[in-house]
Amino acid sequence: MLRVSTAVSTLLFSTTLLAADGAPLRNVNGVLVDSAGMTVYTYDKDTPGSGKSSCVATCATNWPPVMAQGTPAAPYSVVTREDGGKQLAHKGKPLYTFVKDKKAGDRTGDGVGGAWHVVAGD
Repeated sequence: MLRVSTAVSTLLFSTTLLAADGAPLRNVNGVLVDSAGMTVYTYDKDTPGSGKSSCVATCATNWPPVMAQGTPAAPYSVVTREDGGKQLAHKGKPLYTFVKDKKAGDRTGDGVGGAWHVVAGD
């Protein structure tokens, strides 16, 4: 969840972004990762700026959405999922992790089905 005090929000958004658990997303070796160091992905079937995710049901079980709360600073935004949940997006594309990534730094989802890609860290 995006939980940031007003006094530090500008500084915080310039270096990290908070996910649903209140922990930061960060750039590690040029790739965006969550607080556990798990790689973050985008899905080609999501239309940038559409405000929605194309990955639902079984897809979302295999590719858990990175959930968010609040309004992040650009290039991040929030999309509303079919269930009303708020999902974090990067440059208008919803963000996900991959269930088959078992440890920090795994990138086994990159290129899956030709549609899943790691997110380059800003």
